[in-house]
Amino acid sequence: MQKKTIFCTERYSKRHIFLYKNITFALMEEQTQKHKSGFVNIIGNPNVGKSTLMNALVGQNLSIITSKAQTTRHRILGIVSGDNFQVVLSDTPGIIKPAYKLQESMMDFVKSAFEDADILLFLVEPGQKELKDESFYRQIENSKVPVFLIINKIDTIDQSTLEQTVAYWTEKLPCVEVCPISAKEKFNVSNLMDRIVEVLPEGPAYYPKDTLTDKPERFFVNEIIRQKILLNYNKEVPYSVEVETESFTEEEDIIRIRAVIYVERTSQRPIIIGHKGEAIKRVGTQARIDMEKFFGKKVFLETFVKVSDGWRSDDRSLRRFGYEQ
Repeated sequence: MQKKTIFCTERYSKRHIFLYKNITFALMEEQTQKHKSGFVNIIGNPNVGKSTLMNALVGQNLSIITSKAQTTRHRILGIVSGDNFQVVLSDTPGIIKPAYKLQESMMDFVKSAFEDADILLFLVEPGQKELKDESFYRQIENSKVPVFLIINKIDTIDQSTLEQTVAYWTEKLPCVEVCPISAKEKFNVSNLMDRIVEVLPEGPAYYPKDTLTDKPERFFVNEIIRQKILLNYNKEVPYSVEVETESFTEEEDIIRIRAVIYVERTSQRPIIIGHKGEAIKRVGTQARIDMEKFFGKKVFLETFVKVSDGWRSDDRSLRRFGYEQ
């Protein structure tokens, strides 16, 4: 924070110098009391690194990450607080043209991110020249809040390609502020956070300063299991899966969790379970290890597989799984 300083010269008496010092301290104290806060929402195509950036800015793995598209289904808040600021970051699903009701609900989360943003982080990757849905691009062009054009994955390109990418987006969106980063390598991420805090409006803290996210423990249990399913299964199967934590009991030395993995068709159930239960056992073991790291406590995890016919296109099921806003 820049300090206002009043300089003194030798021709002033000690009394004058004392008064000037008091004025300086008063001005600094007034600045210190100013508090900045706001909602900083991350948008972009699938697989451009939105979740990786969110985790890097927060300093905690709140959003699950895989190499597969549509990994993020919900809008997830990550809250970063300091003495004089609170940044409420929001990771959103990748922008697509929806093919069924689940994807429509996912795009509703993106739309809400446009509506309540104080700053938009529009994330792109080298070589990208458009959004999957151009209607969202027009909203970026006409945004009434500051937009940062974040060029991610610059660790994968040379300087010449980076300069060409910056030039392209500067011409295409002249009103945005361009910031090249590597979220994976955490290159330029701290500078981006400093700039975000600088641009934020003055405002109160929206959450207690020790709050990290708005989501409950069960949400992260569901997401960790779903991540392992995305990593261990191919084709359509992982996209047809939803996870629901039926019980979460925290004891002094252990957390006991019972979770149900729902599939969309009966034929998918044996695929998730695998030969002699080996596949589901592998998922459970990997998920438990990550949960123990996340919660900092030993975890006992039970998983079961059930069928919920056509849940991705069923309004009632979508509400149950938290997709209807």
